Amino acid sequence: MGEVLSQSEIDALLSALSSGEIEFEDSPPEEKHRVKKYDFKRPNKFSKEHIKTLEMVYDNFSRTVSNFLTAQLRTSVNIKVVSTEQITFEEFIRSIPNPTILMTFYLDPFTGPMMFETEPQFVFQLIDILFGGTGKSIIKTREFTEIEKNIMKKINLKMLENLKLAWEDIMDVNVRFESLETNPVLNQVIAPNEPVVLVTMSVEIDQNQSFMNMCIPYMSLEKHMEKLIIQYKTAVSSVDDLENKKRMEKNLSDVKVDIFVELGRSYLTVEDFLNISVGDCITLNEKINDTLKLYIEDKAHFKVYPGTIGKKLGVQIVEIIDEDVKEYE
Repeated sequence: MGEVLSQSEIDALLSALSSGEIEFEDSPPEEKHRVKKYDFKRPNKFSKEHIKTLEMVYDNFSRTVSNFLTAQLRTSVNIKVVSTEQITFEEFIRSIPNPTILMTFYLDPFTGPMMFETEPQFVFQLIDILFGGTGKSIIKTREFTEIEKNIMKKINLKMLENLKLAWEDIMDVNVRFESLETNPVLNQVIAPNEPVVLVTMSVEIDQNQSFMNMCIPYMSLEKHMEKLIIQYKTAVSSVDDLENKKRMEKNLSDVKVDIFVELGRSYLTVEDFLNISVGDCITLNEKINDTLKLYIEDKAHFKVYPGTIGKKLGVQIVEIIDEDVKEYE
């Protein structure tokens, strides 16, 4: 407890302050609390770990789709992820052109819908190549015909099937088609302020660049968000890898292989071969005391001595030829 001043001491202090003999010290300013701005219209529901995992998944997706389109179009197709960002659904709808191919689908077991958008330049170039063209003609934006929409529906579904491979390290998924729209404004399956992750992929075909987008709403992933954390995913993968390794070793141990021992070799002319009869002897290139080679699937792996095991012929391994087998042992 501080010292209690008497009335005379208080009066002396007040007089000293009024005369200027003692300067008044300002109290230290209160430390300001740091305030982080938060926009309730655009809540950040995806963490950096979630974004990183999704970017990894769709990087795998872009590589598998590149191989698929290269085989379908018989020309080089290069697809890569150029950005992965969190925005609102309204911003996504406003950012894509009209008309466009906007496919809504479900990725079971995720609960909500997802969107896959392919812009007109990509669509018309792809259709031109499929119909025998070069894909290098000048593309003019116009409404899609029913034939073009049906073709793109089939192609997009084939591309989306590659999501199974892209997601396989995290969970098993199945693609289920919902609808296809060419006017993005008519797609009202999600609230405008719903946070989504937009994965933008660039597509390069014969030096012509176009884009396609994958829209992943938070509501669709909400029940499985814990699987998008890298640490969790890595732990699960390590356990799965160990089980897969044991399963593979068990399967390999039951595989039958051909094994034989070569006694020696000899070279004959066709005339000598035709004149061979019962009782003739053929001289081999191996001596009696030399080791023989034991072959597994036509490849020499061991040097052995011949002998008997009970009432059966056998060999005794004395040296390993293949260094890989030696290291494995």
